[in-house]
Amino acid sequence: MSQPRQGSKVMEVGFLMDDLRQIDPVWETTAYIMYECNQRGHSVFFLEPHDLYIRNNKVVARMRNITVPPGLGIELYWQALLHCLDQDGLIFETVTDLDVLFLRKDPPLNYEAMAFLGPVSDKVFMVNSATGQINGNSKAYILNFPEIIPETHVSRDPSRLRKIIDDFGGDMVIKPLQGHGGHGVIKVSNRDQENLSSLINYYVQASRPYPERNPIMVQEYLKTVKEEGDVRILLLNGEILGAMGRKSLTGDFRTNVHAGARAFKHEITPEQRDICKRIKPRLIKDGLYFVGIDIIADKLVEINCVSPGGIPRINRFDDVKLESKVVDFIEEKIIAPKYPNPSVKKAG
Repeated sequence: MSQPRQGSKVMEVGFLMDDLRQIDPVWETTAYIMYECNQRGHSVFFLEPHDLYIRNNKVVARMRNITVPPGLGIELYWQALLHCLDQDGLIFETVTDLDVLFLRKDPPLNYEAMAFLGPVSDKVFMVNSATGQINGNSKAYILNFPEIIPETHVSRDPSRLRKIIDDFGGDMVIKPLQGHGGHGVIKVSNRDQENLSSLINYYVQASRPYPERNPIMVQEYLKTVKEEGDVRILLLNGEILGAMGRKSLTGDFRTNVHAGARAFKHEITPEQRDICKRIKPRLIKDGLYFVGIDIIADKLVEINCVSPGGIPRINRFDDVKLESKVVDFIEEKIIAPKYPNPSVKKAG
């Protein structure tokens, strides 16, 4: 268990996320990061997207201080934290008074909140940045790396999409650009023309005028996902933080844990390390400091920048505390520049 810092400077750390009462802290990455901040003596605040507003040209939020005494196990910590929510005191604080703001609301992305936070993204350190999340939220973000992704097409024209699948000749995967958690992801083939046309028309909303239709992604189906599953790699500031494998237990080709897949220990391969190295500069440029990437058959298939998860499971597989490295990172970003004092020691 990490100990509070001795003589360290305290940060004010905000977490914009979903209702804490609906979260199981044992399997929730955000809960582990909050817990580690609290253990180190930092002040922890909670807010939801609807708590943001503008007052006199400034971005302000209704927050709750959910800091509790350190030293509790995570489940007792969570009970104490929830007790804080039952208190009356809301704190109305300018967002830029925070040192760090973790944007950890589960998908779908709340664009109104991102629009409010975008103008102050250079005044408070955000993980991940509002503008970066707007860019990275779409599945089309992987098109920044065409050399390392499967064959990919995006269109809102049903006839063009059918021709793509016919010309490809094998199985392909249809994905809504703004989907999450495997929702709406289906495997299609030119061997079933009648259902294929119906599915494409449904996904693009073909009855609408062309400009109002939904563009969808059609991507090569990588067969090894059935036997080997996929790999989730967590990246922190572009560097590998940890990884796990995932495989469906139900015959479903999707490997999302929330869709019934099993997670297991994984050793990262040289090819997977190369993928991480290739995407690092762009992620950092876009302010995407903490992301989860999904790899199948040494191809990058998805980048998750909106509340990526995996820390609790990887911790158990590898006997590590990845949340400690995350908090180390934000302390180095915030505390070190403000207080360049060599006597300030890192927490163990």
